[in-house]
Amino acid sequence: MSKALSPLAVELVSARASLKFFREQVKQLSLQVKHERFALANDKRVKAEAKAAAAAAKREAAIAKAQARLEKLLAKQVGAVGAKAVKANKRPSKGVTFGAEDNAIAANIMARKAAKA
Repeated sequence: MSKALSPLAVELVSARASLKFFREQVKQLSLQVKHERFALANDKRVKAEAKAAAAAAKREAAIAKAQARLEKLLAKQVGAVGAKAVKANKRPSKGVTFGAEDNAIAANIMARKAAKA
């Protein structure tokens, strides 16, 4: 013959069963929170790396563009200064000049203009 359980003993068994269930639930929820935090941190890191890569690419493009502009201006400078010097002098015999001579002629013209003013 089995003993009849008292109402307190039945309540104790029920509480232990529910305690076990809630402990398992707490473990599962804590693991889910850990995974969620890891996923958020990983997403943040990926976005930061993408942003840094985009900034680096943008910087490289700007540097390349500036270098192209500089090369264009340097290439243009020799021809343009020479043409301006030839026009300012208005001497057809001196029409054929080279870059260094053009710069010297232009500097002389600018010095004469500054002296007149």
